[in-house]
Amino acid sequence: MLGNSKQVVTNQDGLHPRLAEHVKRHLSTPWRGPIAEHTQQAFAEIAAWIQQSLMANAPLILDTGCGTGRSSVYLAEKYPQHLVIGIDQSEDRLRRARIRFPKLPHNLYLARAEAADLWRLMAAAGWRLEKHFVLYPNPWPKAAHLGRRWHGHPAWRELLLLRGELVCRSNWRLYLDEMQAALAVSGIEAQVTPLHIEVAEAEQAITDFEEKYALSQHSLWQLTAQL
Repeated sequence: MLGNSKQVVTNQDGLHPRLAEHVKRHLSTPWRGPIAEHTQQAFAEIAAWIQQSLMANAPLILDTGCGTGRSSVYLAEKYPQHLVIGIDQSEDRLRRARIRFPKLPHNLYLARAEAADLWRLMAAAGWRLEKHFVLYPNPWPKAAHLGRRWHGHPAWRELLLLRGELVCRSNWRLYLDEMQAALAVSGIEAQVTPLHIEVAEAEQAITDFEEKYALSQHSLWQLTAQL
């Protein structure tokens, strides 16, 4: 994988000045936007898979934005006593995931879904996660894009309702600093720590993103919080 990724460029020089305002508004007002039909179908299929599984009562792990499946397969193999759900909005990436991993672990299900919509359906159904991985999300770096970052999105409340341990990674420290601040506004403590992946050991990365960024000599960061 080429090591020529560009650093994130932003017109912010610190936390977004309206971050707390956004977070408080979304915490107090449930999101009422329409839910995509394909995500409703995906939720029904995931629920059926869980019910039919021999591990139906196993704790749940959600891998949001799983791309071509590398992180989801890793998580399913690392946590064999858990059910792992990998979701991505791109059918093309999921198609490539099934080519890349023709035999998925028995405790892994991959689905095409809009993350915010699925979080809302899961939260409304009372689902609770053991762990939630959001690995290398699109940071939407322009200040005008705050509402598209997960901590500024209307679905922030639903993300918190799913509980569990949240693990988020990025090569843009400010993104995770903002998420940490948004969690603090929500009454939740979080830690942001460096993520060390040596270039010579990039194959140990659990996502293509972190391998690419490690090879590009970017600094990598991880946020963890117990929701």
